Amino acid sequence: MHAQTSGADHMSSASPLLSTELSSKAQLSLTIDTLEDAKAEDIVSIELAGKSSLGDYMVVASGRSNRHVSAIADRLARELRAQGFGRPRIEGKENNDWVLIDAGSIIVHIFRPEVREFYNLEKMWLADRPEDTSEQ
Repeated sequence: MHAQTSGADHMSSASPLLSTELSSKAQLSLTIDTLEDAKAEDIVSIELAGKSSLGDYMVVASGRSNRHVSAIADRLARELRAQGFGRPRIEGKENNDWVLIDAGSIIVHIFRPEVREFYNLEKMWLADRPEDTSEQ
């Protein structure tokens, strides 16, 4: 289980930077909850702060089959729109081996297990970088 607090009740008095951070965390929480509800497997969230300007978080999950990957992606996109997080861009729906959902501050990768194992994004993004290991 991935429990996150959204902090939505503190949004009105928050600074713009803090509001953006709270919004990203609320979006992450919604994303993970939706993936869990859709029976996605092996859900991993990776904070991208300081690693990339692609977004605030990356989420990687697996579906059991092409059909399951497609259903998870459709459900997540629908839920993000319904909750006011805009219209996410979706790529990879032609084959449904690997679907990427760009939801602005969160990038979601949904794979069939063997495709996920082949690309192994978690290893690449969770690996320590030389500047991460130095003392500050």
